[in-house]
Amino acid sequence: MRMLLADDHDLFRESVAAMVSADGKVEVVSVSGLQAALDMLAKQHFDLVLLDYQMPGMNGLEGLGRAINAAPKVPVAVMSGTTLRDLANEALACGAVGFVPKTLGIKAMIAAVKRMAAGEIFAPLSMLDDPPPLGAPLDDLTRREREVLEGICDGKSNKEIARDLDIQEVTIKLHVKTLTRKLGAKNRTHAAMIARDSGMVRP
Repeated sequence: MRMLLADDHDLFRESVAAMVSADGKVEVVSVSGLQAALDMLAKQHFDLVLLDYQMPGMNGLEGLGRAINAAPKVPVAVMSGTTLRDLANEALACGAVGFVPKTLGIKAMIAAVKRMAAGEIFAPLSMLDDPPPLGAPLDDLTRREREVLEGICDGKSNKEIARDLDIQEVTIKLHVKTLTRKLGAKNRTHAAMIARDSGMVRP
């Protein structure tokens, strides 16, 4: 089967494409924005389209509708670092065949891809959350934790962030541990997704 993966986060897109295609049963074509995905749909056939909710051109779920209209017979799913139940329900109501959290393990991701390509609906309710209070949880971060989080969002290592902020690397590690706990993030990559999806940093 062939899957079109559209996500503007280069490292995440390349990692998912490599891992999903590793078993040789899924061919992945990846692009970095909605317009590139639409252009690809006009030229090639795919068995599944997976769109990042926050990438350029999406405008919320408007991009989902454009992709569905571009290839009415191809199942289209939404992928997001924000795992809100309301967002998942809205995406499904708009015609998505699935809502895929970016925190999904690779084996589960491959299984989900194959199920959606076969016409099944995928939405892991156990991983979805109710909406958090407005402003939370980023408002709980200290100024220094926000600076560290911005460095993480830029793809910098703890050592690079420590150099930029002129503090010890061990202190950065402590800040990372604290801010991921405050954000309810599983790891630093998940924390960066939360920050981006909340609007703290620009995609």
